[in-house]
Amino acid sequence: MKRLSIKLRLTILYSFFMILLTGAALAVLFSLSSREILASVQTRLEQQVQESVDDIRIRNGELRLDSDFYSVARDVYLSLYDENMYFLYGRIPRGFDSQPDISDGEIRRIRDGSLEWYVYDMSFRPSDDRTVYVRGITSVSDAEESFSVTVRFALILFPGMALITGIVGYRFTRRTLLPVKRITDTVKKIRADADLSQRIGLEPGRGRNRDEIYSMAETFDGMLGELEETFRREKQFTSDVSHELRTPVSVILAQCGACLADESLTEEQRSQILLIQRKAKEMSEMISHLLFLSRADQGRQPLNREQVDLSGLTEMAAEEQQMLAEESGNGVKIECRIRDGITAYVDETFYIRMLINLISNAVYYSGEGSTVTVSLDSDGEWITGTVTDNGIGIAEEDLPHIWERFYRADTSRSGGSHSGLGLSMVKWIVQAHGGSIDVESTPGEGSVFTFRLPVAEPDPARESFGQKNEKNENL
Repeated sequence: MKRLSIKLRLTILYSFFMILLTGAALAVLFSLSSREILASVQTRLEQQVQESVDDIRIRNGELRLDSDFYSVARDVYLSLYDENMYFLYGRIPRGFDSQPDISDGEIRRIRDGSLEWYVYDMSFRPSDDRTVYVRGITSVSDAEESFSVTVRFALILFPGMALITGIVGYRFTRRTLLPVKRITDTVKKIRADADLSQRIGLEPGRGRNRDEIYSMAETFDGMLGELEETFRREKQFTSDVSHELRTPVSVILAQCGACLADESLTEEQRSQILLIQRKAKEMSEMISHLLFLSRADQGRQPLNREQVDLSGLTEMAAEEQQMLAEESGNGVKIECRIRDGITAYVDETFYIRMLINLISNAVYYSGEGSTVTVSLDSDGEWITGTVTDNGIGIAEEDLPHIWERFYRADTSRSGGSHSGLGLSMVKWIVQAHGGSIDVESTPGEGSVFTFRLPVAEPDPARESFGQKNEKNENL
């Protein structure tokens, strides 16, 4: 089941409690209203009977009633009885067929069939020697029926009220969480553009105080500023250090060359100088890689694309690495499966550097007598190349990190010439060309690096793609 968003959960919670409170309030209100309506009917009945005595007169020894006595005012039917319960005058409502005894001054609730009635009797002496009884009758069922109509109408409106409550709650919650959405969108944009200079920039509305969300956004903006400054200083430090180290390393290499030209050196001295020279070359290569990545971070590493014969370049790079492998004596053989005539718009220098890094990495981590296979193919739109080895492989937990700078999955082999920057350069070069690279590996069986590059000449607007993606990796 898909997890509900906070906005929807808050809306459901808000609607539930609002509906619960509204239902409870209506239940209490209807209960009290029912009692109040019945009490009002009784009061009206009693008042109408009491006022009706003004319509009764004695004239010439006979009872005379005004016409108002016969009218049905406020749903109250009036009738007049003598002392023997003999009906004299008045009106009796239809459906009231019973003839209850007189109960002076008492309101009674009487059921007659399916109907219920309030009956109120009051004695009245129009003369000293005569007593009559005025009876008032009103329908309880009619009063309850009118109230039931109100209840049914309220129950019909209740779902609409619940729906309106849900809509209002959703809009209110959505409006409240808009700053959170803006924060999320800004973070996504920062990740997509690799641009730490962007800010959320929430400002409270006019007349509104800063709440917790605005404080969080302000704190987040401050953190982004600190991160941007930290990365800027780190890039500047890397660039400055790399530039400063180039000169002393060049001097070391030059002096090593001069010393090796001296024929008076002993074998031990020559061996030590060769060791210094080898390590200085490794340091020089590392500095070169650092400068490359530093320029890439700062967007100062342009691509010089041109139509290039990739089949020939790939085969040439593989042959060069085969010669180096033979010189090292590790017995690694490089096989080529390259389709002829593949061309594309690439930066020739960067493409060769990418291949050298991938092939040398495969040779370095392969055992003696192993085979490294380099393949290249094209479907007319994309070029697909692979570098396959049957070396030590890469553990699954290390695969997501191999593109990071200075990361080495095989920490036990720290004495080699690989600095941990080669794959970072490879990924930048591939992405700068608008392509992609993936790796599949099984520990103890080997690894397969697969890169894909577009054949056609790209739009100039995409030239900075690689730099932006490299910055995104650093974030």
